[in-house]
Amino acid sequence: MTTTLTTTLTTAYSPCPNDTFVFHAWAHGLVPNGLLPDVTFADIDVTNGLAERGELDVLKISYAALPYVLDEYALLPCGGALGRGCGPLVLTRPGFGSADPSHPADPADLAGRTVAVPSERSTAYLLFRLWAERAVPGGLGEIVVLPFHEIMPAVRDGRVDAGLVIHEARFTYQRYGLHSLADMGEAWEAATGLPIPLGAIIARRSLGTERLRELAAAIRASVEHAWARPQDSRDYVLANAQEMDPAVADQHIALYVNEFTADLGAEGYAAVHGLLDRAAAAGLLPELAPGALDFPGAPAGS
Repeated sequence: MTTTLTTTLTTAYSPCPNDTFVFHAWAHGLVPNGLLPDVTFADIDVTNGLAERGELDVLKISYAALPYVLDEYALLPCGGALGRGCGPLVLTRPGFGSADPSHPADPADLAGRTVAVPSERSTAYLLFRLWAERAVPGGLGEIVVLPFHEIMPAVRDGRVDAGLVIHEARFTYQRYGLHSLADMGEAWEAATGLPIPLGAIIARRSLGTERLRELAAAIRASVEHAWARPQDSRDYVLANAQEMDPAVADQHIALYVNEFTADLGAEGYAAVHGLLDRAAAAGLLPELAPGALDFPGAPAGS
């Protein structure tokens, strides 16, 4: 009889519905391949920092943080978040920039204003900076980092002038009486025609090519299990969704879990290269070394 030895990998991803939906089967041993995650739930700003310090084996991070960790970590070709119509939003109070609540929204009114963002290394913030270089000629004011669930209350209460939001905030910002000033995804897609790269899955290169390929296969199988048996993950998703309405959780999953989650493919890699190359050209990120995104043991760019 053959005995499969189990390797436990220290892993961090968010408690958001897309991540818990995607990773449920792997986290609960429903994908038997000898690799199991020891899971820590953490906000994206925390996971970006963990990756930069090299503290865990497998992490969900912002694509904007990827160039800083590629010496130690490899980008996995599955499990992450890319898509269309799912970009971050810039939110303000109604009538922003004027005492008149009917004042039409104008991105130029952000000049010199305080803006809350979920992380200075987040993809949302990178997309925002690329957009603001064109749309806010006067330049932004102070940038304040807040956990994403605190941003909308801060805008509503006037503690900041505007907020950059991600995740389910696309579906709930009206409840806070807020207005969408600009959609970073729409701006990105109009400029490039590419899907929006948001969150990446990375793993230690020191695991070796064979283990990395096994890990990618396990995550891909976990995605496929989630699609085939969505009710299996329901309790896990809702238990970690921070009191999110189940209907909003379903919208969240439908928006962020798609064909790119199962496999980045040529279009997904083109989107990632497009974002990171544009940011490097603007001096916002370091340049990628040739082949830095290639998955070990796979053809280049696949």
